[in-house]
Amino acid sequence: MSHDDVITLAQVARKATSILPHLPTMLKGLRISNDTDPQKTVGLGWAIEQAARHNPHGAAVLYQDQRHTYTQFNQWSNRIAHYFLAQGFAKGDVVAVFIENRPELLATVVGLAKIGVVAALVNTSQRDRVLTHSINLVKPRAVIVGDELITPFREVHASLAIEQGTVYWFADQNVHEQPGQEPEGTINLQAAIEHMPVFNPATSKHIHRNDGLFYVYTSGTTGLPKAAIFTHGRWMKAYGAFGLTTVRFGKHDVLYTTMPMYHATAMVVCWGSCIAGSAGIAIRRKFSAREFWNDIRRYNATSFGYVGELCRYLMELPASEMDREHKVRKIIGNGLRPGIWKPFKQRFGIEEVLELYASSEGNVGFTNIFNFDNTVGFSPMPYCIVAYDKDSEQPARGPDGFMRKVQPGEAGLLIAEITDKTPFDGYTDPAKNEACILRDVFAKGDRYFNTGDLLRDIGFRHAQFVDRTGDTFRWKGENVSTTEVENIMGVFGQLVDAVVYGVEIPGTNGRAGMAAITPREGIHHIDYAMLYEYLRKELPPFAVPVFLRLMKKMETTGTFKYQKVNLKKEGFEPSKVQGDPLLVCLPGTHTYTELTEEIYTNIVEGHYRF
Repeated sequence: MSHDDVITLAQVARKATSILPHLPTMLKGLRISNDTDPQKTVGLGWAIEQAARHNPHGAAVLYQDQRHTYTQFNQWSNRIAHYFLAQGFAKGDVVAVFIENRPELLATVVGLAKIGVVAALVNTSQRDRVLTHSINLVKPRAVIVGDELITPFREVHASLAIEQGTVYWFADQNVHEQPGQEPEGTINLQAAIEHMPVFNPATSKHIHRNDGLFYVYTSGTTGLPKAAIFTHGRWMKAYGAFGLTTVRFGKHDVLYTTMPMYHATAMVVCWGSCIAGSAGIAIRRKFSAREFWNDIRRYNATSFGYVGELCRYLMELPASEMDREHKVRKIIGNGLRPGIWKPFKQRFGIEEVLELYASSEGNVGFTNIFNFDNTVGFSPMPYCIVAYDKDSEQPARGPDGFMRKVQPGEAGLLIAEITDKTPFDGYTDPAKNEACILRDVFAKGDRYFNTGDLLRDIGFRHAQFVDRTGDTFRWKGENVSTTEVENIMGVFGQLVDAVVYGVEIPGTNGRAGMAAITPREGIHHIDYAMLYEYLRKELPPFAVPVFLRLMKKMETTGTFKYQKVNLKKEGFEPSKVQGDPLLVCLPGTHTYTELTEEIYTNIVEGHYRF
């Protein structure tokens, strides 16, 4: 990017004329997002009650053939709230929630929020050791599991640090018609709440900014998943900044999303924006490119939530005369590639791309409020983009010991100042919190949150996302912890070493996983089919390495750190790996096969759909 491409005040002024009619709503949103009164009633439960008053008969949640109005949905969540109050649950308790995208998940989260109980939003693709870790990490008083996930839950139940009689079950459909059908050792939650009161619990009025709302799990940069606390105050920031200031839905709008609701993009930004406008959210379990636009039309959706990979899949559909036969005019999400940004808008008639940047644990957010192309948008928060040394994988410091801000047009590490208005809520582990804080950045005693992301400064407080740093990369819209994958691979008996990193595949978003592996002494032939099956069992699909590089010995630094920089540079190109065998798991296959020059060429030319 040249300096001529940066955004100027004059360009912003021209764009600003289109948002002037919405100024009162936007100012209200800014007031809400910046309110720091610790005693004011706030939060998800409060917001649902507000929406139920404003739009009682309007659609709150749409799913398959179900339509829940705001009154119905609020009463459902109230039953859940009253039930857990009757069981002695109180503000600060934690309940692990393990349910796929369906209304029961949303009603559960709201019901718990109304009484101050923190919902731990367990990633529904987690299995075995990782699932056990995630649940035990937050010390839950109970677990609520959907019938669709009862098998993986049963496999870890004995390893969980929970008391007997604290597992609740939601059937997958027609719950109220299935008394006595719950799995052994579980409590049928829908049956249990059936006769509970439907009025708003008094506890809703005593939820404040610093109270915990839910835990969102993040891979972070090292090891097993970390649980980032999301407070009601942070949710209100999104409610105001995204919902009222940027998205501005009305009560007849509907947002459609297939993104997992255990992610903050869907749970906080998309759903929070719907609630702010008393609008509806339509959800689906899993993304289907073939059914996507049919669902959009079915629910009369006026918007949808996305990650960049989703948009790429939609672009790969055959062009159709129905491409613009829908009501969608604005989309909300992150990761839309510059290469398809304008073609996507043109093909499908999208007027606004409300690209955003935020992290589950962070204290800074960007949103494309002015509807520029190819940007995560604008942030009024105190942040800086500083020079970053890729070799040392650390922010660069000058002779005076302080960091240097990059110039407009340059890329660097995004850091955000920690203040009373922009606190760092962080994780459950204080040591992990400390590892994310940079000190003495521009002056002695200042503190900044290290986002771990490289962004480009494109002027007037706008930025472009560039890449992840360190030992985490993004693939299929998910963060992959290389340390976590390395630990899992290290348990496989045929391997002595595994070094994991991300590599770029042309035409895809993010980086695909690649592992350089070394067999144990005496192992002459690795069973790649067995390795693949093992990884699919232990890891979510997005974390399973796509490429393997077989090495006799790993190159390390003087402090015994693996030389990932060289491995990343050489990637999966056969001519660069100095004779090391390369393997690939091609789309639709279930093992690793030799990566030949011909297959490499076909990958680079886009003949395979990763």
